[in-house]
Amino acid sequence: MTSAKPSIGVGLAAALALFMTIEAGAQERRYDYATNTWQTVNAAQARTQTRQVQQRRPAAAFMRKQVRIQTNEAPGTIIVDSQRKYLYFVEGAGMATRYGVGVGKEGFGWSGNMKVGRKAEWPGWTPPAAMIKRERAKGRILPAYMEGGPANPLGARAMYLYRGGRDSLFRIHGTNQPWTIGQNMSSGCIRMMNEDVEHLYSRVPNGSKVIVIGPSGQGPKGLYADLGPVRSNALTALFGG
Repeated sequence: MTSAKPSIGVGLAAALALFMTIEAGAQERRYDYATNTWQTVNAAQARTQTRQVQQRRPAAAFMRKQVRIQTNEAPGTIIVDSQRKYLYFVEGAGMATRYGVGVGKEGFGWSGNMKVGRKAEWPGWTPPAAMIKRERAKGRILPAYMEGGPANPLGARAMYLYRGGRDSLFRIHGTNQPWTIGQNMSSGCIRMMNEDVEHLYSRVPNGSKVIVIGPSGQGPKGLYADLGPVRSNALTALFGG
């Protein structure tokens, strides 16, 4: 009398159950930028957190738009209005692309002229010594360095702002916290949604001029006037223009 062989289906089900058990038990170490602490989460929790972050978007007013602009600045200039939470890339012929941004929290706002000194894709993050000291005093331990990637606070791209040929330590960069766009949340850097910083990055060479208007309107007066979004019609949508 021959013994019955276990069916292939039963074997596959057992293997799948084992895989799911192993995966559920797999641990990942992630840095939580809301609490400035390291956390250990399992793979399923990590995926859920990633989906939740991706679904949280800023207000519609901060979505990328082409606008009409009045300014004497040359095409290729970047204007950051910290008060209104917008970054403008001047295109010329009275046009600009307007991006929503997050800016410095209270006490970390600034104004002035800079230049893009260098650029990086998926940059690593080295917190400044002053930030490490400041956060340590609050009981929060920052990493000394973090490799670039989706979990990195600098996001997908970074443009490093220089003044007088020296790194100012301010950047225009992406973020893994897109819901903070339109808010005063950073330590002085200009943050953008990852898809927006990628779009801007491709248009901005090293040496580009950057003008930042401070959170209380500090900086040059009458620098620009936003005349509103470009209105498209059916023909424009079909054939461009």
